[in-house]
Amino acid sequence: MKGMTIEAMAQACGGVYHGPQACLSREVSSITIDSRQVEQGSLFVAICGARSDGHTYIGECFNKGALCCISEHVLEGESRPYIQVKSSLVALKALAELYRSNLDVKVVGITGSVGKTSTKETIASVLAAKYRVLKTQGNFNNEIGVPLTIFRLKPEDEVAVLEMGISDFGEMTRLTKMAKPDICVITNIGLCHLENLKTRDGILQAKTEIFQSMNPDGIAILNGDDDKLITVTEVHGKKPVTFGIHNQSGVYADTIENLGLEGMACTLHQVQTADGVSDFAIQIPVAGEHMVYNAMAAACVGAALGLTSVQIQKGIAALETIAGRGHIIRTERFLILDDCYNANPVSMKSSIDVLATAKGRKVSILGDMFELGVNEEQLHYEVGAYLADQSVDVLITAGSLAKQIAKGAQEHIHSDSPCEVHSYDTREDLIAALPALLQTGDQILVKASHGMEFPKVIEAIQQM
Repeated sequence: MKGMTIEAMAQACGGVYHGPQACLSREVSSITIDSRQVEQGSLFVAICGARSDGHTYIGECFNKGALCCISEHVLEGESRPYIQVKSSLVALKALAELYRSNLDVKVVGITGSVGKTSTKETIASVLAAKYRVLKTQGNFNNEIGVPLTIFRLKPEDEVAVLEMGISDFGEMTRLTKMAKPDICVITNIGLCHLENLKTRDGILQAKTEIFQSMNPDGIAILNGDDDKLITVTEVHGKKPVTFGIHNQSGVYADTIENLGLEGMACTLHQVQTADGVSDFAIQIPVAGEHMVYNAMAAACVGAALGLTSVQIQKGIAALETIAGRGHIIRTERFLILDDCYNANPVSMKSSIDVLATAKGRKVSILGDMFELGVNEEQLHYEVGAYLADQSVDVLITAGSLAKQIAKGAQEHIHSDSPCEVHSYDTREDLIAALPALLQTGDQILVKASHGMEFPKVIEAIQQM
């Protein structure tokens, strides 16, 4: 890893080096916190986790070929190289900051209340039309995941697309200090993590911490249709680039065509591409109007990094979905919209909108949404009331909070658009009831917060 000598790393994390002086100039080949991923020449960072203490694996890691380890303790009798630190977690972030500074790579940082992952995937797909791109995998978007993603960068990578998620004040400051983004994208300011951030103004404050350590000459790209984000009029002395459907002062989309679960089509305007200011049509192979926003954000990023309109078109058309994130699954009997990685009120309503465009009988299987604070029951109820207006044929819920979704739907059902409602205490009870509730040809939305483990619902439906 470029510049990641033991000496440089010890200095970066303020650690005390123990071991042969001759090893100080050696570079490590990789950095990991997982003993199973240790390879010849790597650095193992021992972290005390909720389930295990990485320090118990230090000896094993050395035996597997680790060049050096980071430890919070003195390793009695150990002659091989290690760096002693006060906090392995703090050291991990310091090492990520060091490695990022050693690389000639453009970094796109993405945050927001809803749509971070789908926006990240869209941006990465667009940029891949011109560059070698590394992107965040899975849910590696926090203070452990971001440094581990940075460590995956290779000298040949040209752009890193990093998803950055937070739940409290100060977290984004620490993330952006590591990532040092050249381009910052904020998707929206919605209702999530209210337990800590309290209000949408608090969420705006926490999310815009992303600007603190960004490249001073970098670009902020913001959703111009978001009432909170449009209050951000200047970032490091520059006007942000905006995108929207209703706000047409920046990049905007019109002639929007909903193709159901097959995706969206629209025309983008005022995109400052490498071939000039361009208006061009795009096809988005993923369902939902929110994907138009993702495509606009990706077009703005692509334009900022020198892509042509044709490259942007091709990159959007090549977009593929991932499990749990608006992923379409076709079985012999059903079409499933797998959106069960996570949920909050805004994303839940957005997914219901997508389901409403489906052909045939529409079934919504919803579970609890977590981390919504003192108004959690009301927010669930409002989702149910919203669903009652969206031509959904069947609502099935599981969980104590999701009972409020069912209640909201039942109390707002219209006689001209009836919705059959079923509510269960647990996921297991819901799964047991599915064979009697589902019909061949159903188009089914499955969505809940991650802790509800709704992928098990997906598996049960696939086996029917």
